[in-house]
Amino acid sequence: MILYPAIDIQDGQCVRLKRGDFAEATVFSTDPVARAKMWQEEGAEALHVVDLDGARLGKLVNLALIEEIAETISIPIEFGGGIRTLDDLKMIHEGPVHRVVLGTSAVHDQQLLLEAVRLMGDRLVISVDADRGMVTTHGWQEKSSVSAIRFSSYLQSEGVRHVLYTDIDRDGMMMGMNLETTRELAEAVDIDIIASGGISSLDDLVRLKKMGLPNISSVIVGRALYEGRFSVAEARAILD
Repeated sequence: MILYPAIDIQDGQCVRLKRGDFAEATVFSTDPVARAKMWQEEGAEALHVVDLDGARLGKLVNLALIEEIAETISIPIEFGGGIRTLDDLKMIHEGPVHRVVLGTSAVHDQQLLLEAVRLMGDRLVISVDADRGMVTTHGWQEKSSVSAIRFSSYLQSEGVRHVLYTDIDRDGMMMGMNLETTRELAEAVDIDIIASGGISSLDDLVRLKKMGLPNISSVIVGRALYEGRFSVAEARAILD
């Protein structure tokens, strides 16, 4: 299982939100590139990078900074936030980012989703962000009428290979991951699941690993790493 340290970028800084609330941002670093280098030096195998400004505004805002991160480090990064058009995808496809994460646009634009599957293939990740089991969009600000399980099943039928699942009620709250909903999703589909939201301790990682579900391939951790609850090396000792 791969550990993805998270770098969420707002106003050019590394921040962590609480339940996706842009007004509840804690700044952990003013230099995202330096933070990415630090995570790599500590043993991270990949990074998860989000353009929070892009997610909120619905357009690419920090792509140049994110590409600088990808060109500075040698480990792969997956990037999401504000990707709404096929032109956006083509631009990212030709750049140094390894994987692209679609969220809102995958929910509302079926044609774009199909084009993304065709263009990106295994480099495409669809973000399934859920509030009480229902998919949210627009930087977690709007709730849809589609359940996370139903949407993920649809994604699988359309050829999507990777889903990033986040229980937003837990994200940034240091309450522990919602293992029950994560298990339900992983058992409902066969595609790869990247788990996210609420990891606060090594015990959370132990419990996630012990579920033994082969399609949960990786986990994203943010605030717990920034606050020093555990290190990259300690997490990898459990997950590897």
